[in-house]
Amino acid sequence: MIKYENHLGTIEISADYFANLVGHAASECFGVAGMVESPASQGLRYLLHRDDKEDRGVKVKNVDGSLVIDLHIAVTYGVNIVAIVKSIISNVTYTVEAATGYKVAQVNVFVDNMHQ
Repeated sequence: MIKYENHLGTIEISADYFANLVGHAASECFGVAGMVESPASQGLRYLLHRDDKEDRGVKVKNVDGSLVIDLHIAVTYGVNIVAIVKSIISNVTYTVEAATGYKVAQVNVFVDNMHQ
């Protein structure tokens, strides 16, 4: 749960919402073949349920009022990885800030796999 306080009160946004929002924004980018499980709990959930949730490979942390986002992705073989990562960072930052009003301090993209 990520909390935001303003003059009207406290707003709480679930971590699942952020993870789905970020996963969807990253998956929209050209060259992204999919998200890759990162923490052990997500990997175990995937093995048990066999679902392709967009929050796989997404971790969102609130650090001093700003968000730090970690993404684990798989890319398509033969594409420029640097261009893909820049596109993901830009798209995720814009999407999260526009949808929630939170400042995104950092987006860390880990390319864990490559698909043909």
